[in-house]
Amino acid sequence: MRLYHILLPLVAAGFSGCLGLLEPKPKVPQLNGNLRVLFVGNSHSYEQDLSGLVQSLARQAGNTELLTARVAFANYALEDHAYEGTAVKALERSNWEYVVMQQGPSSLASSQSHLSYWTQWWLPRISAAKATPVLFQVWPSAGRRGDAPNTLVSYSNAAAAVGGVLAPAGDAFTAALAADGSIGVYASDGLHASRRGAYVAALVIIGRILDVDVETLPPEIPGSSEPEQVVRALQRAAATALARNPVRPGTSLEARR
Repeated sequence: MRLYHILLPLVAAGFSGCLGLLEPKPKVPQLNGNLRVLFVGNSHSYEQDLSGLVQSLARQAGNTELLTARVAFANYALEDHAYEGTAVKALERSNWEYVVMQQGPSSLASSQSHLSYWTQWWLPRISAAKATPVLFQVWPSAGRRGDAPNTLVSYSNAAAAVGGVLAPAGDAFTAALAADGSIGVYASDGLHASRRGAYVAALVIIGRILDVDVETLPPEIPGSSEPEQVVRALQRAAATALARNPVRPGTSLEARR
């Protein structure tokens, strides 16, 4: 049985709470607000409370309108979400401004086709909810860093296929590690993000959704105490990835091998 993680909005309090369920009927998240963002993914979206971190960074940027909710289950791909149904119901019952989608690295040719196909399956449902699709490019495991270029290609092509926005978080990992290989963006399992890595990913997503210069944010990681120079380095990595990747990829790229 899969472990389900749903982030349910507590709108009255202005915060979000995380509820883990061991049953296949999680509640459908709904939000009231002017800038609603739904995350649909797996552990990359709920580890380190990434969606909540995005909301916190929006506050740092001076935006109090952005609210996040997530439907994120362990080991899920977009296909799994289609069959499970909670995210589909969330789109049917509420309008959203953005739907941030991710699955695994999807670096192999077959995985790239799979990601593109299921991103296109979701498009009419996202459009019906009056939302913009955002492809949250994740990262390969620390032991497979050579897959990073193909992961970027995969998510870029999926975004291009639906006219969506690319949030190149995985490429920000690449930029951070190129600047300092010991910066620690990976958690101890070598797969998920550390708090620093989640911060980089959240910066990229905020940079795309709010169109803010992430290097102008305060040198603080919510929920963590880090040296200013480290936070600034992470901000530079996010800014680098945002600058070198188009907001909306217009054409498909060939896998780089």
